[in-house]
Amino acid sequence: MRHVYLDHQASTPVLPEVFEAMRPYFTEAFGNPSSLHQHGLRARDALAAARRQIAAFIGAESPEEIYFTSDGQESANLAIKGVAYANQRKGNHLVVSATEHPSVLQSVEFLEKQGFTCTRVKVDGQGLVNPADVAAALTDQTILVAVHHANHDIGAIQPIAEIARLTNAAGVPFYVDADASAGWLPINVREMGASLLSFSPHRFYGPKGVGVLYRHKRARLVSILHGGMQEGGRRAGVENVPAIVGAGVAAEIAARELPSRMAHTARLQRRLWEGIRQRVPCVRLNGPDLGPLRLPNNLNLSAEFIEGEGQLLLCDMNGIAVASGSSCVSKSLKISHVLEAIGLDHALAQGNLILTLGRDNTEEEMDYVVETYATKVVARLRAMSPMWDDYERGVIDSVIAPRGREQASSVLPSRASGPAS
Repeated sequence: MRHVYLDHQASTPVLPEVFEAMRPYFTEAFGNPSSLHQHGLRARDALAAARRQIAAFIGAESPEEIYFTSDGQESANLAIKGVAYANQRKGNHLVVSATEHPSVLQSVEFLEKQGFTCTRVKVDGQGLVNPADVAAALTDQTILVAVHHANHDIGAIQPIAEIARLTNAAGVPFYVDADASAGWLPINVREMGASLLSFSPHRFYGPKGVGVLYRHKRARLVSILHGGMQEGGRRAGVENVPAIVGAGVAAEIAARELPSRMAHTARLQRRLWEGIRQRVPCVRLNGPDLGPLRLPNNLNLSAEFIEGEGQLLLCDMNGIAVASGSSCVSKSLKISHVLEAIGLDHALAQGNLILTLGRDNTEEEMDYVVETYATKVVARLRAMSPMWDDYERGVIDSVIAPRGREQASSVLPSRASGPAS
């Protein structure tokens, strides 16, 4: 049985060059960067080198604008809470898009319990933010705007530079979550106009256990972790030196390989999607069409009349690692807030599957996925689905490819979308 990994948004393998660069800092150069002896100085020099690599990777003006955390979610927490606390005398209003990562949305919810307020800007059916809606949400109390570079579920690439022009004109800090895009799209913080930007190297062949936060020198930020003066006093805790070294090397390699990675994954993305839609009836692509408005390695699909969890499990049984935007929580199926925000039909949101490609995937793997998904996943699940049986008998209609059956509008919402999870 083949083994095909299509969950690169969740994590990626560490490149051999990255691992080798990290190795000495586990055993030989093990010093604490805060120590003043030679062991500590060697570790401190390694941090400085990684800072320079990361700064070059995102076009930062200075390595001093780079801060290391434990992962992208901590970076998001530091950006949201750190800016809010630092500016609370100026105002208490935040603006975020409705499809932000949970680390952003839950940080905002935490602040709302402390008296801050937030406007959540809606997105269109493709998951895109309208800059005019961001402008309309700004008030004289707004102290932060947060819009991600590309969406973690549906791959929608946001008009960051346009939004930044509005926030900069208003004098409001602008935070960009680049967890989904770093290593897969070009990032230049100065061209984007971001005040703050964060990402996780483990999503582009770096190690876990390290996150990056860029902060422009004019963006006020206070620490949310206390106890030490590491990272310029803005993130207490001994730095994870091996992981930070690996992050720097992974960023350097990503910058060098980015054009080829984008071209390679975009070619496989199109081959995979064209194959699936030709072989699988009643399937749709969620988010923007393939092209400049979508991440080149992301496919978010909804197959009608079956559930995402069942698809994920059968894919895994056939050697294909994917993700699903739906999950069983306390016996009730909770759909992705991103799919809900774009107005996707609830049944289709339950039939959601996310496939994210990487540098080492091949055309042969895509062909295997198409064949397996069509015959051993979708066909098998639909054979057990009473909804699919009703559709084939003409009792109900399809939301994706409607045939005009009168009964569909009254029957479809009231039936389960497939076997119970």
